[in-house]
Formats: sequence, C-alpha cells, structure tokens
Amino acid sequence: MPTGGELLVTALRAHHVDVVFGIPGTHNLEIYRHLGPGRLRVVTPRHEQGAGYAADGYARVTGRPGVVVTTSGPGLLNAAAAAGQAYSDSVPMLIVSPGMPLGHEQGSGLLHEVKDQSAAMAAVCARSERVGTLPEMLRVLASMFTDFATGRPRPVHLEVPYDLLARTADITVPAAARVLPRAAEESGIRAAAAALSAAGRPALIVGGGARNAAAEVRALAGLLAAPTVTTANGKGVFPEGHPLSLGAGLHIPEVREFLRRADVVLAVGTELAETDTWDEPLRLDGRLVRVDIDPSQLHRPTAAHPLAGDAAPTLARLRRALAPRAPGRRRREATPRSAVTAYGRRWRPLIEAVRAALPEDAALVNDSAQVCYFGALTGFAVEQPGRFLYPTGFGTLGYALPAAIGAAVADPGRPVAVLTGDGGLQFTVNELATAVELGLPLPVVVVNNGGYGMIRQEMAERGCPPVGVDLHGPDFPALSRAYGGAGVHAAGPAELRAAVAVALTTPGPTVIEIPEPPG
Repeated sequence: MPTGGELLVTALRAHHVDVVFGIPGTHNLEIYRHLGPGRLRVVTPRHEQGAGYAADGYARVTGRPGVVVTTSGPGLLNAAAAAGQAYSDSVPMLIVSPGMPLGHEQGSGLLHEVKDQSAAMAAVCARSERVGTLPEMLRVLASMFTDFATGRPRPVHLEVPYDLLARTADITVPAAARVLPRAAEESGIRAAAAALSAAGRPALIVGGGARNAAAEVRALAGLLAAPTVTTANGKGVFPEGHPLSLGAGLHIPEVREFLRRADVVLAVGTELAETDTWDEPLRLDGRLVRVDIDPSQLHRPTAAHPLAGDAAPTLARLRRALAPRAPGRRRREATPRSAVTAYGRRWRPLIEAVRAALPEDAALVNDSAQVCYFGALTGFAVEQPGRFLYPTGFGTLGYALPAAIGAAVADPGRPVAVLTGDGGLQFTVNELATAVELGLPLPVVVVNNGGYGMIRQEMAERGCPPVGVDLHGPDFPALSRAYGGAGVHAAGPAELRAAVAVALTTPGPTVIEIPEPPG
C-alpha cells in the first residue's frame, strides 16, 4: 500500500505539477523518497526563501502554481517572505511542509517545533491547513488546486504531520477536476458595454489579473480605440509597441491626469493600489468599469459597472456586446506617451543596452531596485505577458536571482536575464550556486550604488543622517567566478550590452557589475 508521502507525490502529478523547488530535511524525507527519477523534477536552491521566489518566477511564466516543499519549522518559515510576495502579487503557489506528529503536545521540545506553524503561514497565505488523515490530505490538496483555477490565485500552505507521511493507506488518488473559467453575469456585461459604446474618451487600465486575457485586451482596446496603460504586474499583457500603449505608466502624473479626463475607464484585474500609482488613490472623474475575479476588489474605488469574473471570458463577452462605434465618435486627444518615454531618463542608457542585447521574447526578472522601478518598468519594452517579472506589492529584496532561476526552469530555452542592485542581490546571492548547478546561461546585471540607494535618498529628503544604508559589498564578478560561474565589470552601456550578449551563450550565470549612472 502507498504511504502518505507517495500519495502526496502522486496527487501532485495528477494536478500536472512537473517541478518542485525545495530543500530536504529530516521531517520531509518521506516526500523526497518519492520525488525520485521519473516522478517530479527537483530543484534545490540554497535557501527556502530562494525556493519560494523560484516557484514564484515559475508561476508567473507558466500561469501554473509553483510548488515548494520545505521541512518543518525553520525551513517553512524561511519561505514565508516569498509567500508574502506571492500573496500581494496574486501568484499561485503551493507550499507543502511536514508538521509535528499527530497527537503532539505543544512545548514538548521536538526538533523544529513551532508554536503554530500553520497559523504563522495563514498570516501570509490565502489558506493554511493542517490535515489529520490521508483522505483529508487528498481532499484539501484537490480543493487548493480548484481555488487556483476558480478564484484569485494566491499562495496556499498544506501541512501534513510527519508521522502521517509514513503511514500507509489503500486509497486511490482522484483525477484532477477540469474547471472552466467563469465570466461575469450577462446583465452587468450589457450595461458596461453600453457605457463603453457611448464613451467619447475611453481608456483601459490592465493589471496582472488579465495575464490570461492578452488577446481579449488587445481586441477590446482596438475596437474602442482606447489608450491602454498597465500596472507593473500587467506589463506585457498589452504590447508596448502598440500605438495605443501607454506602457506601465500608472505611476506617472501625466498618465494619471489623462485617465482622470477619460469619460469611461475600464480597469481589468488590478487593485488600483498605492503600489500601482505610487501616490494617493487614483482619481477617476468618469465612470469606472471593473473586471476582477475577486469580488472584494470591485468597489475599491467604487465602480459604476462591477463585473465579477475571470478576465478572458468576461472581456470576450464584453467585446461581443459592444455597439458599433460611429466614425468620429472618439474625440481625438493627445496622450501622455511622451511623458512615459521620458520617464527614468537617468537609467535609460543602461536599460536600452540590456534591451538591445536580449531577444524580443526574453524575460527580464527584476528586484526591488531603483534601476528596475525607475528605469526598466517604463524603459524595457515587452510585447507579451510573463516577460517582465517584478516584486510589486510586498516589495521584497532578493527576489530577482532565484525568481529568474524559476523562470528559466519553467521555459527551457527562453532567454532570461536578471536586473538587480548590490543591496538586493546580497539577500539571495547564494543562489548563484543553484544557477551554476543547473547550467543556466543567466546574465545577472548588478547596478552598484554601494548600498540601499532608495533608502539613502529618502533619508536625505527627510533630513535624516544616512544610517545603515552604505554597505560594503564583494567583488560580485569574482564572487560569481568563485561559485563556478562567470563575471565581468562593465564601465558603461556599450560594454554592458556586449557582456549580456556573451552571457546568453555562456553556461551558468554571468554576473555583470556596472556602476550606478550619475544623476
């Protein structure tokens, strides 16, 4: 009869999981026993936080849940920061861990004992459940995958007592259910379509919740002749080379003013949060049409036409319901595209060098660094979703390198590059070893400003002395070579472009260190 560990792995395969990111430990060995050759690919980062970020990168590229397996206690809690990032950015992630044995008495001093590790993960996950039987384990796992397919995708945690993993049971793992995406109600779609059809100055705001609806967004924007702006998580859902694109410019004042003047704004799959606008709540004087799979988001701010449903089928029905637009119905108005193009001028030469070195369909994985949010967010053009990964809401540091590893594992052969700062990279620089082990041709561009540049700037603006922000860092290219990768210093954009091009054909990571441009 199969053990709990074998049933768990069989169930993961039944739900189309093909890769697991994690680190083996004393209490999860009954899971690892069945992760062997031919079952699931196992990627072993050097820290569980890295495992979580790698699973996040995998999920953003594939659209499928990234799966993390940790041991109990410290291993699981190490992954909590990554779970928090996935929660804020609506990324599907399954974290599986063992827990204390059945009948465990709290405070008995067992190895890796935590007061309540399931409750700890509940604080950063959409769900965290401890199961007590093997049939319950299979039911809960199936319900979690159903949640991924039918609701707002966010991280979940499954805790299985470690003695239960070793027990046997004569039960069959059920097949995964096929769940179809749900559109909003037809009456609401008709009312929203009427408002959009009558609009003289429509505009679109597209967030990460529209990642599965790129074709529908493009068709609808074209039909309405509506200028379209994306959030950071929505970057690439609408092609940035399109004449109607305003890029990922929701944080740019001129773009927000343009949206304020629109008579109808259609917002799809976005919170319209402070981390999207970088400022006070977005002011929209016209009517707001919102499409979101999470009903709790539909009235933040209040929408005249709230449509609760999956983006792709809802937008498809909305497009079919639109009335034909009379020629000249749309009022011609200058868009703030030039303001988007001019934004982040200080960083533009570096971003243009990286963009020129990478193929059009490459993925750029960013950290929470100035060169990323001031430079790459508007300056690095992408034409498809899943090609620009950035830790938006939670704003964690150390995301880029391990997330890039997950992105590369998710789509073998697709070029992937890292853009980070010296402060952020040192959170997870040990994952260079993982990239070496996997032989990933991974350019890692490190823009060095000697510490936490954004916090240093904020301290100066507030008249605070610069405390704790000036950091000693290693010679990053030499450190990469010590791990078994490659590393070079670049003095300027031309050298950077050449180094990135070479790194794409070099097995293993290549760290390319370049000084921050003056500004």
